[in-house]
Amino acid sequence: MFVPRVDNRRYLTALLLALIALAWLALWVWGRSPYGRFLSHDELGEISIGLNAEGAGLALVFVSGWTVMTVAMMLPTSLPLITMFGRVVSKRADNVLLTSLLVAGYVSIWTLFGAAVHTGDRAVHAAVNELHWLEDNAYGIGAATLILAGVYQFTPLKYMCLDKCRSPFSFITEHWHGTNERMQAFRLGVHHGVFCVGCCWSLMLLMFAVGVGNIGWMMLLGGVMAVEKNMPWGRQLSAPLGVALVMTGIALLLLGGTAACAHDTGC
Repeated sequence: MFVPRVDNRRYLTALLLALIALAWLALWVWGRSPYGRFLSHDELGEISIGLNAEGAGLALVFVSGWTVMTVAMMLPTSLPLITMFGRVVSKRADNVLLTSLLVAGYVSIWTLFGAAVHTGDRAVHAAVNELHWLEDNAYGIGAATLILAGVYQFTPLKYMCLDKCRSPFSFITEHWHGTNERMQAFRLGVHHGVFCVGCCWSLMLLMFAVGVGNIGWMMLLGGVMAVEKNMPWGRQLSAPLGVALVMTGIALLLLGGTAACAHDTGC
């Protein structure tokens, strides 16, 4: 008797889209709740002090929010690779599990990146609290972040990682050999996550300047990265974006310096 085969690809795509939509909804609700301040690194800088249980707990909350933000912002940019992998393993009975492991590996790298950047951000806050000059010129930190993100747009490492992200089929054939499938699916996600971080880490740093819970900026940056990684002309966006970020950072430095000078009787 003929038994029609169920095509799980449609359900997989729907599940991924539902997961992304749920992440956006969770961030929107979280940002408007009394706990929304825990998504802001500025607020954490005020309430998280030292290496204690409270600080570790708040860091865990922030990294959790960062992980949800990763699902909302970065998972859409990698849908071409994820859905293509789903087609490659579609004839396997465990195709949904393998694709889920791929996604888990990808998200885990962004989560580790969020934890690392949070640690660095805590060090910056500590330096600001210790150095009065840095506290008085805190605008320079935001400006430096913009300039760093802009300059990175022109580096060979950026383009190498971007090219890897823009070639999902080549990436899959390079890393998928069909042996030890479950571990290999997870490792494929990890490898893709590493190149995705290498491509987009400097742009994601901007979220520390505007706040993880800022939905508008998330949508803008997520859209820019999706275009850069997936559109045929996306690679051409990198240089103009870099120029815009550097110029904005310089303008912020000049405006901040002018404002500081206006309050300085010695100017």
